[in-house]
Amino acid sequence: MKKTKIDWTKQTWNLVTGCTKHSAGCANCYALVIAERLKAMGNAKYANGFKLTLHPKALDEPYTWKKHRKVFVCSMSDPFHKDVPKDFIDKILKVIEDNPQHTFQMLTKRAGEMVAYFKDRDVPSNLWVGVTVENADVKHRIDCLREVATPKRFLSIEPLLGELGDLDLTGINWIIVGGESGKNARPMAETWVLDIKRQADANGIPFFFKQWGAWGRDGVKRSVKANGKLLQGKIVQNMPKDNITE
Repeated sequence: MKKTKIDWTKQTWNLVTGCTKHSAGCANCYALVIAERLKAMGNAKYANGFKLTLHPKALDEPYTWKKHRKVFVCSMSDPFHKDVPKDFIDKILKVIEDNPQHTFQMLTKRAGEMVAYFKDRDVPSNLWVGVTVENADVKHRIDCLREVATPKRFLSIEPLLGELGDLDLTGINWIIVGGESGKNARPMAETWVLDIKRQADANGIPFFFKQWGAWGRDGVKRSVKANGKLLQGKIVQNMPKDNITE
């Protein structure tokens, strides 16, 4: 567990590290870059680089946290990767259930595997479940997410790689949008972002704009920090109500 620069959460809890590329959003995977850097620095947890690795010792961490935390589970992998044993996911959910004072967030691109896993399992009341939707080709993941009986369903539309068109947002509680970072980042158009925001607003869904990424609103490539996170001159980072703290 460690604090994170990811704006929409407070800390990460990485029980699985490493992954394999699954769809267009994975092309310039930030986690792969970080993992290889940490391996080169001699970080023992990343001795395998980006090869999928389980970290069962990390299961005990949440039991030591006292005050409420919002925690992103497996930010350096995909918990529903085919090589993550189902009984290991079971152990993760048991820890989440045992720590109701915290809010956990779990995100996947493997929506079908997620639905299959939860078919005969309950979602803990303090676990938010989300899917990544980077382009129109994977909008079916939203339909899969609707099949999961979680207290909060969210969409991580990052990196946004194209216009999504009309979205069925029934049952969705939160939408995050962001552009891609890194040297090979692909640009994001403001019109794509505003169309998603319009649909979120029309459905009363909190909308969170994370960042422009490596390409600015003006189509110029520069640092992520320089491009910033302003949308139409404002920071728009709305969160759904967390029943644990509110």
